[in-house]
Amino acid sequence: MRALVAVAVAVTLGAATACSAAPPEPPATPLASATPTTPSPTPTAGPTSTRPTPTPTPHPTATPHPTVPSVLARLPLTARVGQLLMVGVPAAGTSDAALRQLGRYRVGGVILTGRSHAGTSATAALTARVQAAVPGHAVLVATDQEGGAVQVLTGPGFSAIPSARSQGRWSPAELRARAGDWGGQLRAAGVRVNLAPVADTVPPGVSNPPIGAFGRQYGSDPAIVATHAAAFAAGLADASVIPTAKHFPGLGRVSANTDVSSGVTDRVTTRTDPYLAPFRAVIRTGHPFVMMSSAVYSRIDPGQPAAFSPTVITGLLRGDLGFDGVVVSDDLGAARQVSAVPAGERAVRFVVAGGDMVLTVSPATLPAMFDALYDRAARDPAFRARVDRSAERILLAKQRLGLVAPNG
Repeated sequence: MRALVAVAVAVTLGAATACSAAPPEPPATPLASATPTTPSPTPTAGPTSTRPTPTPTPHPTATPHPTVPSVLARLPLTARVGQLLMVGVPAAGTSDAALRQLGRYRVGGVILTGRSHAGTSATAALTARVQAAVPGHAVLVATDQEGGAVQVLTGPGFSAIPSARSQGRWSPAELRARAGDWGGQLRAAGVRVNLAPVADTVPPGVSNPPIGAFGRQYGSDPAIVATHAAAFAAGLADASVIPTAKHFPGLGRVSANTDVSSGVTDRVTTRTDPYLAPFRAVIRTGHPFVMMSSAVYSRIDPGQPAAFSPTVITGLLRGDLGFDGVVVSDDLGAARQVSAVPAGERAVRFVVAGGDMVLTVSPATLPAMFDALYDRAARDPAFRARVDRSAERILLAKQRLGLVAPNG
């Protein structure tokens, strides 16, 4: 996908985010080879604060079946905080210096951003380099592979995925089968989390820049969206790829895009809204992730974006919908909606609200986010307990994929 679609995505959706289609990245450092390159175990610079930097250790080779609490108990606080961070890596390739930064902070996940046309083999080489760079447990590698205008990975081995609007015309059985194929392609490339399906519903006739303008919705009826989002999620799970229902509690009825606008507010959605049905349907498929919107929902919590709202995350998602899996933020690194809040405070507010994995497409925000999370956890036992609970959820998701090493 290029030409007019790519230009429209770049202009309208802005930075490469999990919420939206990512524009083309500037030329990145080419992949050195298909063989993972292990960075020096002694970094030249650590985190920006004075807290201890963990000593990198090689990935364990033995693979018994440890319990997640026992693994968590052996992790220092630095490693527990690192699990809560998912950081942007250009899908077309990255530098050894950028990989060393990921390793210093022992990040729990990365999101492949921008566009790559290199295919599954080259992407697998990139994800192998990421895994080799980060000590401890394997990294959750994610990307946006929805289809249509939002497909980060293309080239040999990757299918051209139709838009969700087109997918919504298929039977759920066909969609599940096709999503299973697409999930298998991601897994072959080392990508184990797809930041899809979009569970947002855009009503008929509504002008909706982030979703409707790009055909990212399965339909205009929440019942149709529910069946098809669940089918897409089930297909990914069939391929051992984690699906992600987004953007909770829904971005289908806003009039601006949180990536490039501030003050984005949904004035319609309530805690008992029928438009929540697609999220509930995806949650019932098994063990998905749920991504939070950063819009404000004035009829649920008018005081703050959903990603910072205990009412939305803890009350509505975890309480009303009964979700106890991994809650990941939409981009908190470059999105205009949250730009007035300092980067470190964004991370802390998300975790305080009940979130687990802080997603930033901007690696430049990683030090501030790590420092803020670490400092708060080191001095606040209640917040440290939240960090532990989130790290445990993330490690449990990794264990289900066979990615938890026994020795921490």
